[in-house]
This record gives sequence, C-alpha cells and structure tokens, in this order.
Amino acid sequence: MAEAKHIQEEGQKLKAKNFESDQDIRWCPGCGDYSILKQVQGIMPELGIPKEDIVFISGIGCSSRFPYYMNTFGMHSIHGRATAVASGLKASRPDLSVWLVTGDGDALSIGGNHLIHLLRRNFNLNILLFNNQIYGLTKGQYSPTSELGKKTKSTPMGSIDHPFNPLALCMGAEATFIARGIDREPKHMRTILMRAEQHKGTSLVEIYQNCNIFNDGAFAGFTDKQMKKENSLYLEHGKPLVFGAKEDKGIVLDGFNPRIVDLTSGEYTPEDLWVHDEKCRNKANILTRFFDDPSLSESLPRPFGIFYQEDRFQYEEALYEQLNFMKDQKGTPDLDKLLAGSNSWEVK
Repeated sequence: MAEAKHIQEEGQKLKAKNFESDQDIRWCPGCGDYSILKQVQGIMPELGIPKEDIVFISGIGCSSRFPYYMNTFGMHSIHGRATAVASGLKASRPDLSVWLVTGDGDALSIGGNHLIHLLRRNFNLNILLFNNQIYGLTKGQYSPTSELGKKTKSTPMGSIDHPFNPLALCMGAEATFIARGIDREPKHMRTILMRAEQHKGTSLVEIYQNCNIFNDGAFAGFTDKQMKKENSLYLEHGKPLVFGAKEDKGIVLDGFNPRIVDLTSGEYTPEDLWVHDEKCRNKANILTRFFDDPSLSESLPRPFGIFYQEDRFQYEEALYEQLNFMKDQKGTPDLDKLLAGSNSWEVK
C-alpha cells in the first residue's frame, strides 16, 4: 500500500465526491448496495492514498458493478475469479491499495476455492463480501447462503442445501481479519472499513445487504427499530458482550457454549460476562457459530463488528524476499534453467 500522505486535487484535499465516477448507477432503487458504495467513497479521502494507487476488482453479480462507480482504477473480471485477478495484481504491484468486491454467489459458489486460498496466503488487500442470501443479477435463484427451505425460481419446493456460514468458512481458511457489518448501519460500517484497510494482510468484511427485489427483508430482524437491539450484538475489543434494548442482557461462556444471562436479575453483572478479544481465535470461532444451532437461533443475538485479527506475514512480502535472495545469491535468475530443472533426458 502506498504510504499515507496528504493528497490534493486542484489545490484541495480530496473529498468523497472525488471518488464518484461519471457512470450512471444501475442498481435497483432501494438496493443496499447504494449505502455500501457511499460509505466506501466516504472513507477514501481519509486513507490518504492517491486515487491512482487504488484499485477495485470485482467478479460477476450486482455487487460486481462496483468498480464502474469508483473514480479509481478497477477491473470487472469474470465469475468467481476476482480473487485470482486481485492476487496477481498484488503480487506484481504490492504498493497498490487493492479492494475486492464480491457477493455470496460469486465468492462462495464458483469462486469458493479461490477465496480460501487467497485468505490462507494473506495478501495485503481488502475483501468486501456482499451477502444478500440470493442471486440477484440472474433474477432470484437461491445462493450458497440461502436458508434451508428457501423457495426460489431454482428451488420451487424449497432448498435442501445446508447453507454456508461465510465467516466460519473464512476462519477455517486461516483468515487474519474477519468482520461483519450491515448496510443499514453506515456509521458502524465506516469504522469497520477503516479498520479493514489498516490491517496488514487480507481483511474480509461480510456485509449484510438487502436485495429489495428478490429477497426483501432477509435481515429485517437486525434493521427493524423495534427488534434490532434484541437481535444484534455489537462487538468491541475489551468490552463485555452486552445487548438488548436496555442493555439488560449479556453473554457468558459455559465451557464452549455461549449462554444468555439477565443482567437485571442480580445474579450477574457486566464483570461476569464474556469479554471480547479480537486476538482470540477460539472465541472468534464460537462467535461465528452463534446462529448455526437451530435450537438456539431464536435466542442468541447475531454478532456484528470485528471478530478476529492477527498479525501474519503477507504473501507478497515473502515472495519479494525470495526474489531478492535469488538475485543476491545468483544474480538475475535464468528462466530457461529454472524450467529445465536439474534432471534432463536425451531422447534417441
């Protein structure tokens, strides 16, 4: 990533509007993508990175129109392969700030294999995974995150596929930064986006995004004013897990099992609760699984915020260390010799 510095355009510091392209936005009116686009454009000036050093890469899907609407460099690549394109770009130009925009279909279906390998390699780039639990661009088929029993054009009798849990999958792929936001909480989303960009390594942010045409209200329990405080748990490093309309509920760990307690009963105080630790992989794994157990899905809140982050070497750093070592030891590498290897055969 380029070193942060003050940027000026025509003598003025860049603003969000400087990152708005001249393209007409072709999302459906009311789509959650508008909110995400606005927040991303809003944080760009705060990063202190020249526009020419920022690249947005996408695959296929409604979310993948994103590069057209950013006044930066970008590429609209092919289905599921944005991760491969972004990896190649970061390997060849490690100085760039690379953002990968994808959806639950693009990243977790045809692109699933590419995603897990990008995460384990830990390139220093940012992934925004828009999750609306449906295929929107192709008009409403079920996706890898659609719930069991989901009736769509491709599952008229209801889906019998067990859905992916994106963040649990990413933890299993050894991701070094995972977080979750939602399109209706822009201030919270901005904070997560800033933290994601500051992370050295691959950051993955799952963003719940409402498709108001083909899956409207999929996340209503976390956006409705009367319900969201009872259903949502906002994670803060070093803070106890407290939620509820009156912040009267908390989470304790009973062994490895999370359990809700009543803070008004007098039996528990905030000091007794599970304290969030972004560095603890075991607890992050539990947090990602809060809604996996059908018997608990009606009671445990859905976590939002930064689940986990760790410091680990980035792939491009190790790559260039190897290349520089080869140059120091042997001068400029000979590609022909490298391809020939140490074994040869004579065919008569």
